[in-house]
Amino acid sequence: MASATSLLLSVFTLFSLIFLASSSEENTPLTITLPLTSKFTSKPSTDPMVFLQELASASMARSHHLKYGKPSPLVKTPLYPRDYGGHTIPLGFGTPPQKLSYLVDTGSHVVWAPCTTQYKCINCSFSAKEVPFIKPQLSTSLKTLGCKNPRCTTECPSCKGTSKNCSQACPYTLQYGTGAEGGYYLLEDLHFPEKTIHNFLLGCTTIGLRETSTDAMGGFGRSMFSLPVQMGVKKFAYCLKSHYFDNTRNSSRLIFDYRDGDTKGLSYTPFLKNPPEWPIYYYLGVKDLMLGNKILPIPSKYLAPTSDGSGGLMIDSGFAYGYMAGPVFKIVTNELIKQMAKYRRSRELETQSGLTPCYNFTGHKTLKIPDLIYHFKGGATMVVPGNRYFLFIPEIGFGCFPVTTDAAKTLEFTPGPSIILGNYMQVNHYIEFDLKNERLGFRQQTC
Repeated sequence: MASATSLLLSVFTLFSLIFLASSSEENTPLTITLPLTSKFTSKPSTDPMVFLQELASASMARSHHLKYGKPSPLVKTPLYPRDYGGHTIPLGFGTPPQKLSYLVDTGSHVVWAPCTTQYKCINCSFSAKEVPFIKPQLSTSLKTLGCKNPRCTTECPSCKGTSKNCSQACPYTLQYGTGAEGGYYLLEDLHFPEKTIHNFLLGCTTIGLRETSTDAMGGFGRSMFSLPVQMGVKKFAYCLKSHYFDNTRNSSRLIFDYRDGDTKGLSYTPFLKNPPEWPIYYYLGVKDLMLGNKILPIPSKYLAPTSDGSGGLMIDSGFAYGYMAGPVFKIVTNELIKQMAKYRRSRELETQSGLTPCYNFTGHKTLKIPDLIYHFKGGATMVVPGNRYFLFIPEIGFGCFPVTTDAAKTLEFTPGPSIILGNYMQVNHYIEFDLKNERLGFRQQTC
């Protein structure tokens, strides 16, 4: 296998030559609902300082991957037992079904699972023996995707030329933050109580590198390889519960919807046309941002993607706290510091954690943190309360603004999205990805 840190998987576009997975037609349901469970159920470290350092490093790794598609040379990768802020759904592949938990990730586009007894993970935060995996040999519906199959878009080293007898399985290598996965593709049955999806393209991952989670991956991005597109749904929706270290296994719901039309009570904003370099992300058009009652003077070039692929906002379910490009981050945090002037800054915590600004809230019984308000194109407005974008560490009476940035870089305008709206800001919102009508709908509600 080639180096696991190199991105061998070519960029997939909606115009690739592929076939949709077929599904059983009898008793086809209008919706399929699955339990959605937070993976942020316990702290990776009991030391608040270590936890904040791990959080900052993990967040920067995620943002750097989403923007640049390769590991950041500026990030030291810590090892900790869980990736931060993920949410999972149970899926059963094969006949009989083999169930695993799959991370719901709208920032990626492939569905894969740790696979075979030969699975190994190099420099990972867990032992390969701890990883739940699927056993393809136990499934009667298994088919291996060959390199000559039109659905294989990756290059097969031993199948070059006009050879018609190549039997090699279609390989892949994928990157997630500072980690990577490699394996080959299967065609399998995906089972739900009311429906079976046949010939689903599933990645069989046999090797991992620097991974932090033992879960399988459910890619929900804008690609024909993603979970919702292979299922043929018109839209999917979720309502995320708080993952603030609840130590609870209570779940919310993720809905796959085969129906068209508006959903009652939702405000909608259209998905924007993706820059060629980032075809799988969900970009949204932003008119302006407000902090409290103050409109922030953010230049328009940061609020919508430009022709060269810079700027704009993407929404990401796999990123807990989000990201802002340096100039945007500076404008937001300068105003935040002004509006929170009555609280005592903690420069020591900022230095130790890498987050800024941080505050010492000791002695304050109530806190007043301004709302962060997104005004989207189409008239939709998302109000994020202060407790949904500010991270509090109650054990020490401190709190930080956990959104990451590349403010230390010399480039003012970096490639990729300028704002990444993470799942922490999406908590207690019903969020609908309307694939057929290419729009995002949302409303505030208790999840």
